[in-house]
Amino acid sequence: MSVYVIGRIVVKDAAKWASYREQVPATLAPWGAEVLLRGRGLPLLGEAGGDVVVVRYPDAASVRGWHASAAYQALIPLREQACDMVLAAYEEA
Repeated sequence: MSVYVIGRIVVKDAAKWASYREQVPATLAPWGAEVLLRGRGLPLLGEAGGDVVVVRYPDAASVRGWHASAAYQALIPLREQACDMVLAAYEEA
């Protein structure tokens, strides 16, 4: 069953954000993950500010493996400098 990771992002440093975004895809590939969407929210109801990313993983174990991987963990300090992010995983119903 697919699991979707959704990130809501407010960029603090555009140059660092660009560097982070360039490096993340290499951390996703070993886990069979696919970026489905990168974009800016368009408010319909409530707040939709900032950017959003949606990544599909084959299963929950892949999400946990990616997030705990040395490759992704090494990017977290850069991410924290680049943006404020809320990241959550959702199982397909």
